[in-house]
Amino acid sequence: MNLRIFFDPVSIELQPSDLIEPYIFANTISYYKTSFPDLNDIQIALIGLSEERGSKTNTGAEKGADEIRKKLYVLRRGSGSYNIADLGNLRVGINAEESYLRIKEVCEFLLERNIIPVLFGGTHDLDLGQFQAYESSKKLISVLNVDAHIDMNIPTEDISKNHLHRILLHEPNFLFNFSQLAYQSYFTDQETLTVLEKLYFEMYRIGQMRESLNEIEPVIRDADMISFDITAIRQSDAPGNANAQPFGLTGEEACQICWYAGLNSKLTSLGIYEYNPDFDDRRQTASVVATMIWYFIEGFYNRKDDQDFAGKNYVRYIVSMQGDPNQLTFYKNLQTEKWWMEVPYPNNKHQYARNSVIPCSYSDYLTANRGELPYRWINTHAKLI
Repeated sequence: MNLRIFFDPVSIELQPSDLIEPYIFANTISYYKTSFPDLNDIQIALIGLSEERGSKTNTGAEKGADEIRKKLYVLRRGSGSYNIADLGNLRVGINAEESYLRIKEVCEFLLERNIIPVLFGGTHDLDLGQFQAYESSKKLISVLNVDAHIDMNIPTEDISKNHLHRILLHEPNFLFNFSQLAYQSYFTDQETLTVLEKLYFEMYRIGQMRESLNEIEPVIRDADMISFDITAIRQSDAPGNANAQPFGLTGEEACQICWYAGLNSKLTSLGIYEYNPDFDDRRQTASVVATMIWYFIEGFYNRKDDQDFAGKNYVRYIVSMQGDPNQLTFYKNLQTEKWWMEVPYPNNKHQYARNSVIPCSYSDYLTANRGELPYRWINTHAKLI
């Protein structure tokens, strides 16, 4: 596939001079200017999005990608080899559905080559293309959505308000787990929560996250794909959105989530959506999104989890239980101090599941030592029956 036909080059006004600032972000990556970047050895591909026709409520989001670039390009490079390419802005299709298809095809091409697509700009419904890119991988995946709303409104012509419904009902079904962070109760009807809870999906309100962001880390560590709607960030930190709300995540918390996402060796794509420069005083939100991308990249280049649970970096703990199961197995990584928990797959029902070891926290281990089954174990086991 010739990816070049899908993209417009990075705007000339954004192309920096290495004679001025040799150590800024833009001068340490490859980007599409006159020739398309060589993807050999590339680990992360930045993709700007300018599609907004799937949303009825955030007109102006099509202009966001370049404003984010302006802020990202002038940041100082972090650690690691920085094998990063900016492919430019993806050309929109004749309609929103064709744009989803283009995102799918591009991300699918990159995923097959172990290149992580980082999508930014456009509206939240574009994660349909991000999700569909996994269809050909022939494995079950876990999706993490970060949003103040749970976008399952039916019926509606506004795709950005029901794209999650389309993801959950997609055929063929390759979705193993869905989790949502930072939803706000006063935007969410109880019927939607009840349906998702019956499917054993994990939902976390802002208040629950505030109690301990460390307890949310295993949820992020379990994701293959993250879709982040900046509506989840409070208006004072991220005003650049027609639907910005007074309450939500802080900019620091959003960056912390992206740092955890970068560290997650299982995660293979990230999308950050709904930035609208028309509402962004002094381009504050563009700076927040750029910093989120920077922290994701920094996390990526600090990945340490090899997930070789029989290796020397892991200690195994066996906890005896009364009843069924009669024991639980935990693993602790001595380098990162992260915990994992074993859940058996009955009869190998899920042929594409990579293994039966899931991320957990130290508190799950303590719960098992009290003779109780951890919530994460119960939820995962229920999905496997």
